Amino acid sequence: MPAYATALVRAPGKFLLIKTSALEQAKVDSIALRHWFSRYSDCLLAQIFQTAACNATHTISQRTAKWLLAAVARTKGNEIEMTQEQLAHLLGVGRTFVTRVVQNLRKEGLVSTRRGVFIVEHEGALRLRSCPCTAQIEDHFDTVLHGIYPVD
Repeated sequence: MPAYATALVRAPGKFLLIKTSALEQAKVDSIALRHWFSRYSDCLLAQIFQTAACNATHTISQRTAKWLLAAVARTKGNEIEMTQEQLAHLLGVGRTFVTRVVQNLRKEGLVSTRRGVFIVEHEGALRLRSCPCTAQIEDHFDTVLHGIYPVD
């Protein structure tokens, strides 16, 4: 089956690898696994739709806050190794837009930066700056795949 996307891992951690043929066989052998994949597909599609709506309706500042919060949640720390250029690429905007947003976030004391690193100083205040899209996606995942992701 051809791949229509690529993934880039930006944070260290443990990863598992399984051959596609073994995964396909496991899905054939287990109806429960097929159901999990079906429900996950629903969630992934919902996330794609929500992201498209978010990109069309929310400000660069709101989306920047959302991405920084997502990175913090995934890495379990307040430091995110990412350049402003990389963040701009994730947001689909020019670096100059991100530079202005980050300057404002620094002035407000919500984040600090050093070369190639963002530090979230006030997660709660940054959450107030963020759009509600992440919470909506998390709610959908919890409804469709309840308990699949651990709660802190």
